[in-house]
Amino acid sequence: RQRQDNKDCSMETTYRHRSYEDVLAILLGSSCAALGLALYHHAEILIGSTAGLALLVTYVTGWSFGLVFFVINLPFYWLAWRRIGHQFTFKTFGAVALLSWISWMLPSWLEIGEVDPLFAALAGGSLIGLGVLFLLRHRGSLGGFNILAVYLQDRYGWPAGKVQMALDGLIMLVAFFVLPVTNVLYSIVGTVVLGAILTINHRPGLYAGISQS
Repeated sequence: RQRQDNKDCSMETTYRHRSYEDVLAILLGSSCAALGLALYHHAEILIGSTAGLALLVTYVTGWSFGLVFFVINLPFYWLAWRRIGHQFTFKTFGAVALLSWISWMLPSWLEIGEVDPLFAALAGGSLIGLGVLFLLRHRGSLGGFNILAVYLQDRYGWPAGKVQMALDGLIMLVAFFVLPVTNVLYSIVGTVVLGAILTINHRPGLYAGISQS
């Protein structure tokens, strides 16, 4: 019994994330998600969660996506701090702030030409899904519904990917009043791709990484 306990402790130590690994995950996750959202924005399609709300506001008002996304996420940090922990909250705040800044700067760094909406849905959904996966595996998120999904998974064991897909469905219903039907259908395709990536790759016990305290 003692030997097994020592082995488990050794494995936990082996998989414990170092601070620089967490920072790298935030950089990569935010960058991937920002590029995916840029494809979505250019094709005028939608994603779920607070990013979807921010895109809807941007399409209607013309305001900067990065700024709107940052502001919409502010109320969710209280839930993250109270229910999940301060480390998760700090990492999420850093990821959201970084994504907002990259999204604001991206037009001056990259000029996107014509993008097929189906390609934007598939490639953008994959990039965002990978970005969110980077962050979830290092105990962070892109805020909003991601915080709620992680909380429900930690508290009740509900898969974060399935929770995310259910909440995203509500955003898609609202989108029918803002976007053409074809754009919403492409948006649903992207949402399914993103949700599938999280459902397959982010399940309790599948990944042994533990954030270093």
